[in-house]
Amino acid sequence: MGGGDGWADDKVHRMATAVTTTVTELPESRVSVSVEVAAEEIQRSLESQARKLGREMKVPGFRTGKIPPAVVIQRIGREPILDEAVRDRLTDWYMRAVDESGIAPVGDPDVDLGTLPAEGKPLTFSFEVGVRPTATLGSYRGLEVPKREPRADPEVIDEQIEEMRDRFARLEVVDRPAQDGDFVIIDYVGTIDGEPFSGGEGRDQLVEVGAGRLIPGFEEGLVGVSAGEEKTVDAWFPDDYTAQQVAGKMAQFQFTVKEVKHKDLPPLDDDFASDAAGYDTLDELRDSIAKELLEHDAKQVENEFRAAALDAVVADATVDVPEALVAARAQELLDRMMHSLSHQGISKAHYLQISGKSEEELVEESKPDAEIALRREAVLAAIIEAEQIEPSEQQLLEALEGAAEKEQMSREKLLDRLRSAGRVDMLAKEVAAEQAIDLVVTTAKPVSVQDAEQKKPAAAKASAGEKKKPAAKKKPAARKKAPAKTQGDKGEELWTPDKDPAAAGAKSKLWTPDS
Repeated sequence: MGGGDGWADDKVHRMATAVTTTVTELPESRVSVSVEVAAEEIQRSLESQARKLGREMKVPGFRTGKIPPAVVIQRIGREPILDEAVRDRLTDWYMRAVDESGIAPVGDPDVDLGTLPAEGKPLTFSFEVGVRPTATLGSYRGLEVPKREPRADPEVIDEQIEEMRDRFARLEVVDRPAQDGDFVIIDYVGTIDGEPFSGGEGRDQLVEVGAGRLIPGFEEGLVGVSAGEEKTVDAWFPDDYTAQQVAGKMAQFQFTVKEVKHKDLPPLDDDFASDAAGYDTLDELRDSIAKELLEHDAKQVENEFRAAALDAVVADATVDVPEALVAARAQELLDRMMHSLSHQGISKAHYLQISGKSEEELVEESKPDAEIALRREAVLAAIIEAEQIEPSEQQLLEALEGAAEKEQMSREKLLDRLRSAGRVDMLAKEVAAEQAIDLVVTTAKPVSVQDAEQKKPAAAKASAGEKKKPAAKKKPAARKKAPAKTQGDKGEELWTPDKDPAAAGAKSKLWTPDS
């Protein structure tokens, strides 16, 4: 069985929105798309751009902001306004062409804009782009997939109890030199080459000795100090320190030690269980933590099983993934991460500095994940086609439940909004992919990790050039030492289109003509 994007060579797709595309398949999972934008659409874009320019113009006989487009075009000229209008709309026309041609692009397109059209003529442009590879399916129903039992690790229970003890600890003043694990209250003044620097002075600062939170040399210089003592130490600002004016420099700090304190942990007994968490006994506290850990791990087990089931299907399918396509997707993964970090105030240059790696190195590191994602996407598309999966209106509404609640509107209203924005097809693809995964998971046969290791299906077919081993051959996943307080975390979940920033919001990060 096979799966693809449902187009044929030189098949013409027409749109009610005045864009016509012709798709031609090329080697190495690439396509060439010729696009024609109707003359009426070009004229509307030209007039819209002229109105924008007219808002800033002053023409005798017309009020500011009320200059007709024809007057603006006459005074400035048709060609420069049309050039600006086309560049402003080209991304939108590209997205329309992608949507209607049914391709699933990977990476940035190579666009050939051509010449601007004469009056009354359509605009034509073309682009080449990589597309999602096709998959030839093997078995995807009833596969044996390893599934471990959820577990509450006793070591993790002990770690959480120790964390609770640490939170309830008291700092007691001691009359002795400071040791690792102690806390000291100090005043300090720092200098570099004898000169004070910004941020180099502090008063009544509480510092944990040996915690490793401060720059090299600072905490080490506090070992052995006593209350009332003054001391000067050398400390080194790392090369990647955020404050550029001191990065890579040696500083001298003058300490005045005011107090040395020891952290006094509460006894591990029933009284502690009562004070810390309201339980009558320590055993009850341990049982409660174990229960939360089991619940958390059970969710993790399901996520692992879901991923392993899909990867077992991928391992039994044939998917040709060209290296250029992997590189393009790896670049997309890096770009998405950089975009996400920018919202946290971290620029690409800063991230590259703190990572100590070049952009090329980060792209290379992303390639394994990129290849896995492409293979999964290809297999899901093939299953959707083979099973003729098409979500119903009700299923689309159900998929919008969480988003509608967040937006404080009804599911129906949100669906109408997506429909008006031309995003319903995207939603339908996401839901269809989830349904395809559900089909694989619900028909899969769970087997113990030990049985899977013993069987190691000899008939499993590796995809051409595939580096990832079938899920049935994978070793048991390492147990997660996740504390109960993070039990809501999903950990590393299975990829699905709605979790893919490019699929969920492709229009927010797209090539533009002037980029």
